[in-house]
Amino acid sequence: MPMYKKSMFILLVLLLAAAGGTMYGVHMQEQAVALDAAEVQEEKDAKAAITVYVTGAVSRPGVVTLREGARAAEAVNACGGLLPTADQERVNMAQPLQDGQQLRVPEKKAGDGKTAAGSQDGNGCVNINTADEKELDSLPGVGPAMAKRIIEYRETQGSFERIEDIKKVRGIGEAKFAKMKDKLCI
Repeated sequence: MPMYKKSMFILLVLLLAAAGGTMYGVHMQEQAVALDAAEVQEEKDAKAAITVYVTGAVSRPGVVTLREGARAAEAVNACGGLLPTADQERVNMAQPLQDGQQLRVPEKKAGDGKTAAGSQDGNGCVNINTADEKELDSLPGVGPAMAKRIIEYRETQGSFERIEDIKKVRGIGEAKFAKMKDKLCI
């Protein structure tokens, strides 16, 4: 009888090991299914976002990521809002956006009863927040390269709040500012 008990004990241990292995296999299979479901959810989340390039008369032009189904107004707000020179009547702020779309916010044009974007006033004063490259080039001490730097600074950092802020542009120091300050306006 002792041999029979020993055999039964070994058989019981083998059955428990087989049952434990089966349970472990089933558990691992359930985990694999859960991981696959998580990957599918991540793909859905990735598709739920869109990326839009906003340019023109906004405070901080650039690429923004929004939720799927976002409207133009949300993209403009994500870029810091409209500049005072923006012609918001020419942009449908309610339009739904698509991934990869470029949204251009135009500036007001001369002759339409609104402030002209980048125009000089009657005194020959150049608005450094709206002037184009040609108008900036007309300033004393500013050439084409410096005009591009001023526009680049304006696009990346936002509008100038005071005319003295133009000294933040690389290459414009006190001497150059002194030459042009009488021809600058905001």
